[in-house]
Amino acid sequence: MLHAKGSLCTIDVGDRSVTTNEIEDELAEFIGGRGVATRLAHDRIPFDADPYGAENRLYFSTGPLQQSQMSFTGRMNCTALSPLTDGVASANAGGYLSRNFVDTGHSVVELVGESDDLLAVHVTDDDVEFEVVPELEEATVPEVTAAMNERHGLEAENLATIGPAGENGVRFACVMTYDSRAFGRGGLGAVMGAKNVKCVTFQGDSAPDVDVPAEDVQSTVHQEAATSDHIMRRQGTTNSIEFINDNFSFPTRYFSERSFEDIENIGGNAVEEKKYKKASCSVCAFACKLPTKDEETGLETEGPELETVFSFGSNCGVGDLVDVMQSNELCDQYGMDTISCGNVVAAYLASEAEFGNADLVHDLVEKIAFREDEGDLLAEGVARAHEALGVENFSVKGMEFAAHDGRALNGQGLSYAVSNRGADHMYSTTLADEYGGDVDPQGTTGKAELVIENENRNALRDSGVICQFGLGRAVEGDRFEALFDADYDELLAVGARVVELERHFRTQRGYDGEEDRLPYDLPDLASSIEEYYELRGWNDDGTVPTDAVGEYAQAD
Repeated sequence: MLHAKGSLCTIDVGDRSVTTNEIEDELAEFIGGRGVATRLAHDRIPFDADPYGAENRLYFSTGPLQQSQMSFTGRMNCTALSPLTDGVASANAGGYLSRNFVDTGHSVVELVGESDDLLAVHVTDDDVEFEVVPELEEATVPEVTAAMNERHGLEAENLATIGPAGENGVRFACVMTYDSRAFGRGGLGAVMGAKNVKCVTFQGDSAPDVDVPAEDVQSTVHQEAATSDHIMRRQGTTNSIEFINDNFSFPTRYFSERSFEDIENIGGNAVEEKKYKKASCSVCAFACKLPTKDEETGLETEGPELETVFSFGSNCGVGDLVDVMQSNELCDQYGMDTISCGNVVAAYLASEAEFGNADLVHDLVEKIAFREDEGDLLAEGVARAHEALGVENFSVKGMEFAAHDGRALNGQGLSYAVSNRGADHMYSTTLADEYGGDVDPQGTTGKAELVIENENRNALRDSGVICQFGLGRAVEGDRFEALFDADYDELLAVGARVVELERHFRTQRGYDGEEDRLPYDLPDLASSIEEYYELRGWNDDGTVPTDAVGEYAQAD
């Protein structure tokens, strides 16, 4: 089976020590990316760790396909114990960081400990250097990039950075790269901030030799990406906004309504009108990114993508695209997940009857990043703030909902309920089957098997690492088998082990199936969740038997 190569570099930022170890066995079994990082996190982060504590560990990792020149491979993974969900959570980001990371010769870089001083950590193929940077305290992401460029000649594509939100422990703070690409969900930026690390940089010329097979498949995928006339190349993920709003459900005004009357003003066509150039991720010919500019105000940003249009647009009752662009840009600069941030802002607007007040939205985003005034409460996220706000808790396992409404897409609702990462649409992406008409969106009966297959496949993709956007499912099935030189069922089994390790970690932290719930009712949801447990081979209460993870279980 194809897998990543390279060492594990452990960096203790507290005592500023560096250790390098070979992890060939872990890579061989878990491929790379999310898979190997989850295995390491499960085994090395204490089950009773504080997400903000020195004992938490933050992992950056790549997969074997970052050694290829195939489209849809310009991404990498980040994993830690999440301050938002209180479980092991992974996120991946595009841009150009992954191949600079690979050039260090490492397959995984692990941060542990806590520094007394604010640090920039420079990882190369020769060494790791620690730079004390007190002058960058609460600097924005672009300001950090400018400083690293001036001092070291490093570009945005070399950096993984946090903004003020990460330093201030905002539970949905991001790690940013390329200034506008985010390791978005789960608050991994707050973990990096708790370690007092402002940025980690990667550069070198020592990429391990990984022989990626199936050159014909790589060539075909790349050619398809280059020649496709798919609307995503013009509108990114926003291309489906009007369709979803008109035919399914686009949550509006903090989930109180199911469609938005001003959708044309913030949908895909409106975004395309603001797009002023093409942009992509490393070696990808699909180029679905969205650099946008408003000529009247001079505002430039990248996006907004569909989820940001939902969270800061319809869910906040804001129908002006420029206002949504401004929210997007503020989140990028301060380093925050636009989905969680927009949702918690929408919750506040609901509590104050202020839907549509874009100036207040922008003011709240800044206050959240610096934990000022009401921003201190909102920085905790919906699950921890909803009672004080007097609104319903639209979250699962602490994570705020994505745009794809489980009340309209019941299989997606099931996937939100059982996901180890909470209400994250990318964990299972059952939404694609229901939007596309392959599966009736109504009801949950019989969908547990589909949710499981999607979870396993997506964990495999995140281990590869392959983009889940682009040409939809451009790489799966036979192409997976050819690229990874393994049977598809064997590959899905890798994904299943990743999901099981995530669940086992939650089990050991005292969670069970009581948290597999939704803030709304769906047909036969309880029996479908029971079927999900049974098909997974888990206990009736949604926990993972310790013997199911065997040698990976931590010692008591």
